[in-house]
This record gives sequence, C-alpha cells and structure tokens, in this order.
Amino acid sequence: MSKPVFNIALTGLNAIDSPGSGSGVIRSLREPKDFDVRIIGLAYENLEPCIYMPHLVDKTYRIPYPSEGQEALLERLRYIHAQENLHIIFPNFDSELYNFIKLEKKLADEMQIKMLLPTLEQFESRHKAVLYEFGEKAGIKVPKAKPVFSAMEIAKIAYDFRFPLVVKGKYYEAAVTYTIEQAQQHFHKISAKWGLPILLQEFVHGTELNVCGIGDGKGNLLGAVSMRKLYITDKGKAWAGITIDDDELTDLTQKFVEKSHWKGGFELEIIRNGNGEYYLLEINPRFPAWSYLTTGAGQNQAALLVNMAMGLPYEPFTSYEVGKMFIRFSEDMVVDLQDFEKISTFGEK
Repeated sequence: MSKPVFNIALTGLNAIDSPGSGSGVIRSLREPKDFDVRIIGLAYENLEPCIYMPHLVDKTYRIPYPSEGQEALLERLRYIHAQENLHIIFPNFDSELYNFIKLEKKLADEMQIKMLLPTLEQFESRHKAVLYEFGEKAGIKVPKAKPVFSAMEIAKIAYDFRFPLVVKGKYYEAAVTYTIEQAQQHFHKISAKWGLPILLQEFVHGTELNVCGIGDGKGNLLGAVSMRKLYITDKGKAWAGITIDDDELTDLTQKFVEKSHWKGGFELEIIRNGNGEYYLLEINPRFPAWSYLTTGAGQNQAALLVNMAMGLPYEPFTSYEVGKMFIRFSEDMVVDLQDFEKISTFGEK
C-alpha cells in the first residue's frame, strides 16, 4: 500500500550563530517510514541557508515579517496553499507565533491546514515577564525577574536583585552583567534589536539543562528528552550537548505540561544550582534548534505531531537513549546566483 505524502510548510530556515529550528525539524520529518513529506520553506530573508539546500527543502516562498500583521500573512498563505495544497504548518520562531495562533482556526476552517500550537492564553502565560508568576502557580522555582522600559530603571532593580543580573530580550538574546553600566549597555543593544520591554532576571549559577518535549493540550506529556549543554556560544546557544537521565527534570517537565495543558512542541531552559535545586529560566513555545537530537535518541517528536495532526495512530514516547550527543558545525555552500535572484525577485524558488 502506498504511503501518504504530506505537504508541510516550515519557518526557521536560518542556520547562523543563533540558528532556527527548521533544519532539525525537517530532518526529523524525512525519517519516518509510514509517510513521506514535501517540504515547503517559509522564509523571511533571502539568505536563509535552508533555501539553498534541496535535500532539505523542496520549494521556498518568502512570507511577510510578523510586524506586517495577520492579514498580510493570511493572504500570502492563501497563495502558497493554492500552489502547494498544504497539510500542516510548523512555525518555528517565537516572534511569529502570535499571528499564527490567531490564524489557526481560520486556516483550519478555510484551507484545512493543521497546526498544533498552544492557545493564546498558554502562549502569553510563558512570557519571560510573567514566568515567575507561572512558576508560583505551578510549584516550579523561577528566578525573580522584572520587565523594564527604560535604562534608568536598572539601578533600582539592581539594588533589589543584586549583581550579577541577566539582561534578556523580549524574544531572543541574553547577557550576564556585573555593573549598572554593563546592564545599561546591553539594555540598549538588545532593545534596539528586539524592542521593549527588556527583562532583568536574577542570575542563578549552575549547570545548564534543556528539555525538548510535546504536550497533547490536555495535560499529558507525549514525549520529552533531557539534554545537558556541553559547549555554549557567546550568545548562550548550545553548540554541543548530550542526552541525560534525570528523573527530577522529567518530573518538572511533567508538572509544566499538567499545569499549562500545553499543546505542541516546547523547550524548557533550566539551571541546576550547586544545591541541586532546579530553576526554570525560559519556556520556548516551539521546537529548539537541537530538536533533531530527540530523533537520534529515539523520539521523533516532529513525526508524532504530524500523526496527531493528520489523525493517524500514535503512541506517547516513554523512553530515549542516554549518552547520545549532538555537535553543531558550519560549512560553506556554493550555490548559483540565479537561485538567489529567484527568491529575491519573485519571492519563491
């Protein structure tokens, strides 16, 4: 019997020093034996590397920036759907999720396009600025944090929290600072890139851990893989990591999914301090860049979400291989100028 072929569109096609999740998700989607995929790339920039990787992406379309609003995105997706007959969309950037969440029902009703995303309430409850309140309700330790809209506010907060302080962007980037001047410098640098507010957070020293998982929207954890960072870039991104067995980390993840009723993929960023206490630093509302490690460890979480979305049988993951490592690398691609011209001129390639 022939396998079904699903047309799946994804964002996150960048693979720079702060890489998107697209390539890892695509690699996972190409591995299942029970279905095939046609991958449609959704790009914001003309030089996103996955555009030029035909072994990963079959066709690419430019889409409007999130700041252009829902209607611009909807009109572009209508055009893409008319060409490609999309079955599923995987958004992979925090900054675009608001628009996709707001359009989820319309895309399903009008075009039968499936997305497995958190609700708007779930999405808002995990924002960095309100994460401490979420942690108190869920019984999860979270470092104290406060949003600021002016560099002049930093001195007072620094007096209350004490240095070192972590200065975090609204969507991405963070820096550990040790003086008011340093904090103000990073406030201006990060806010110029990602906007306001900026978050000032207590610094917790310890081992950096991450969990990549999926929830079914009803409080059930369908899969989770824990990882310890082995190499971290100056932007705080894991460039190498290893799967670990940590029951307390699994329990924390289970508690998060039970309390939030999270639907779809997520990443938890956690610090284990010297006393063995676990602090939740961030909840990222999509698969992380290292998500292909979950497939390598025996949990193809992206494929499970496809089965969920398309009404196919699936079983929750209950285990994974410990001691599996990922090591990220960079390489130079040689591509034809005409490929760049196509995406630049026509918005598709």
